[in-house]
Amino acid sequence: MKRTVLSHALLACLLLAPASQASTLDAQALARDAIIVDTHIDAPTVLLSRWADLGQAAPDREFDHPRAKAGGLDVAFMSIYTSAAQDADDSAWGVANQMIDAVEALAHRHPGKFALARSPDDVAQAVAEGRVVLALGMENGAPVGEDIGQLRFFFDRGVRYITLAHGDNNALADSAYAAQPRWNGLSPFGREAVAEMNRLGMMVDVSHLSDAAARQAIELSRAPVVATHSAFRHFTPGFARNIADAEALALARKGGVVQVPFGTPFVDPQAAAETAAYFVARAEHDRRVAELRAQGKPLPAEDFDAAWDAAHPPRSVPLDRVLDQVDYGVKLLGIDHVGIGSDFDGVGGALPENLRSVADYPRLVEGLAARGYSEQDIRKILGGNLLRAWRAVQDAAAP
Repeated sequence: MKRTVLSHALLACLLLAPASQASTLDAQALARDAIIVDTHIDAPTVLLSRWADLGQAAPDREFDHPRAKAGGLDVAFMSIYTSAAQDADDSAWGVANQMIDAVEALAHRHPGKFALARSPDDVAQAVAEGRVVLALGMENGAPVGEDIGQLRFFFDRGVRYITLAHGDNNALADSAYAAQPRWNGLSPFGREAVAEMNRLGMMVDVSHLSDAAARQAIELSRAPVVATHSAFRHFTPGFARNIADAEALALARKGGVVQVPFGTPFVDPQAAAETAAYFVARAEHDRRVAELRAQGKPLPAEDFDAAWDAAHPPRSVPLDRVLDQVDYGVKLLGIDHVGIGSDFDGVGGALPENLRSVADYPRLVEGLAARGYSEQDIRKILGGNLLRAWRAVQDAAAP
C-alpha cells in the first residue's frame, strides 16, 4: 500500500533542518505519500497521432507509468481534447470517443498498473492498490454539440469534467481566444448544459473561457466550479486565456479550485503573447483553408503548426515561474483553492526547468517546501483541494 504516515524521525529532520535541506529531505517522501492529482495531461491527443504503450517507458512523452510512479503521481486526468477545426467539420464527437477508447485500452492492457476512476472513492481504492488512476476530462465541449443527451453519454463513458470551450467560440460558450464574442458569455444551451452537468455530478471547467462566460458559469453552477489548467492573469496582463482575479475569487467563493499549469505559454509573459498570436493566426489559417476547400482550390502544403513551432521555439524559464503562480493564488484565494494542472504532453515541450515530465513533481514539492509551505498545505495543493471539490460536485448531483 502506498499510503504511509511520515515517521517521527523524518518529521524531526524537517523541523530542525534549514529550509533548503528540509525541502531536499522531504520532497521524494512527501511526493510518494501525498495524493497527487494532475487535472490536465494531454497524453490521449498524442496517442491518436502516434501510439505508444504508456505502461512502459516512452521517452518521447511527458507521461508514462514508470515516470508517474517515480514522481508520485496518483491521479492523471487524461485530456479528451478536440479542436475548433474538428468542431467545424463535425469530427469532434468521433475524435473524442477514439481518445476515450485509447485511454480504456491503455488501462485494460495494464490492469496492474492503471485503473480507470469515476469518483473520489475509485481513486482511494486504486491508490491503495498502488495503481495510477486515469480519469477523464473533456477539453472543449464541441463533442457535445447542441444535444443535451450527449452530456449523459459522455458521463457514462467516464468524463468527469468538461472545459466548455477551447480555441474558439462553440455552441456552449465564448472562448478567451476568439476575436469576437458570439454569445457574450454562455449560450442558452451552455446555461442548460451547466445545470445538467450539476445534475449529473460532472465538474464545470472554466479554463479557456472568456471572462463573461467564466463568470456566468460560476454564477449559475450550484456546485463548485474548477479551472483545471489556468494560470493567473496578474502575471500576463492582456492574455485573456489566463484567469482574472475577479473570476478566480468568484470561483473560490463557490468552493472551487484554480489548478495552476506548468506550461511556459501560460506562466511566462512573452510566451503568453506568442500563444495569443498563435490562436489568432491559426483561426485565420483555418478560415483560409475553408475558403479554398469551398472553391475547390489547392490547400496549403505547409503544416501550419509545424511551421509555427519552428519559428517560435520553446522558451526556457525557471520553476520559480510556477511557484510564483501558486504563491499568488494562495494569497488571493486561500490555501484551499489552489492545485495543479500541468498540461504535460500539451505544450510541445514548452515547460519550465526541472518540471519536464510527471517524474518531476518532487521538484515542485521541494520548491514549495523551500518557500515555507507546511506539509499539510503542500498536500492540499498537490491534490487534496481538487479531491474535495470533486466530491462536493458529486454530492450535489441529483439522486
